[in-house]
Amino acid sequence: MSLPSFLLEILVCPECRAPLAEEIQDDTHELRCTGAACGLVYPVRDGIPVLLVDEARRPS
Repeated sequence: MSLPSFLLEILVCPECRAPLAEEIQDDTHELRCTGAACGLVYPVRDGIPVLLVDEARRPS
């Protein structure tokens, strides 16, 4: 399930304030920071973005 486009337009990375890009692969739904220096990946659980830096992972 994709997030509404109006929501993606206003969401930013809480770490660096860069826009977030939605990524959906199989059963994994995430929001990836588009900032070159940051790149944190935030989970989306039950359709709700979890925008906590402590819950984010560094890209592999």
